[in-house]
Amino acid sequence: MRRSRLRQFSLAIGALLLLAGSPLSAYADIYSYTDANGVVHFTNVAPSGKQRARWKKVLRESAEYGKAVARRGACQGCDAVPARDSSPERYARFDMYIHEAASLYKIPVSLIRAIIRVESDYDPRVVSSMDARGLMQLLPPVAEEMGVRNIHDPRENILGGTRLLRILANRYDGDLVLTIAAYQAGMGSLKKYNDSVPPYKNTRRYVRTVLDHYYRYKEREERERTVAER
Repeated sequence: MRRSRLRQFSLAIGALLLLAGSPLSAYADIYSYTDANGVVHFTNVAPSGKQRARWKKVLRESAEYGKAVARRGACQGCDAVPARDSSPERYARFDMYIHEAASLYKIPVSLIRAIIRVESDYDPRVVSSMDARGLMQLLPPVAEEMGVRNIHDPRENILGGTRLLRILANRYDGDLVLTIAAYQAGMGSLKKYNDSVPPYKNTRRYVRTVLDHYYRYKEREERERTVAER
């Protein structure tokens, strides 16, 4: 994808803060807890009573920005990387690795899917004009910092990209919009504008597009979960 990419920077991993999201119709705080089997549960309904103690608030959504996304929709004519693999099956081909990364770094599956969809359209062979590579379009220096040895290996690329999302989510206190913006433009760009989304057209289009896919994936996952529970 032709746009500014993450520069090299010093990375420090602090205590993990979970990142999650909600459908467009619900801009609210998100709560999470991990059960005895290690499964992470999310809800946008404030816990009450005896159950309240085990839940903790994990995300504050930027509601004003999100509502603007709902009004305007995804960008048109974004500089998407064309996938050489046009098979519809590619969209489910890496689910095992996506779920592994989501569990390891406590990042929603729907967000990882959205990033991959926008970055590479699920083609692990993609190389951008900026030399970003693989499913999550990592620059080689960043991939190395994330512990990625083979940048074109789907599993390693997804784990490296998700680790980066985790670091960014920690840095921006779980703010979904800032996390996405920093993935595209780099933390330095956000710092120049007082830790806000920089006024770059590519960055703002990128955030809108990722959010659009994110909410679509999130809603689909919720529908599938509802069907499975019947």
